Amino acid sequence: MLTLQIFDPTTQANPANPEIEIVPQQDEMVWIEAPYRVLIHNDNVTTFDFVIRLLQSVFKLSREIAEHVALVTHHQDIALVCVRPRSEAEKLVGQGIFAARIEGFPLMLSCEPEE
Repeated sequence: MLTLQIFDPTTQANPANPEIEIVPQQDEMVWIEAPYRVLIHNDNVTTFDFVIRLLQSVFKLSREIAEHVALVTHHQDIALVCVRPRSEAEKLVGQGIFAARIEGFPLMLSCEPEE
């Protein structure tokens, strides 16, 4: 027959062998990057359709959100696309610019620290 002993780790004593000290394992520290805003900049060459496709494919925005961001960009010359950890924001900006250049568009994206 198996006997189950209840053990309270906060007591730091092992009921089966009081000479052995049990130390609860500490949670791992997780590095959290600062949030960065990804911005899209208006130009007079990049087509509205391309911007929407880019926002959907690279940034995974819905069609409705992508259209809204494209309209804001058109009217205000700059718009917020998303907020991500710095490394992810920089990666998305690079992917977006690369996709635009492949299609021959001068579209600019940038990222800056979230304030």
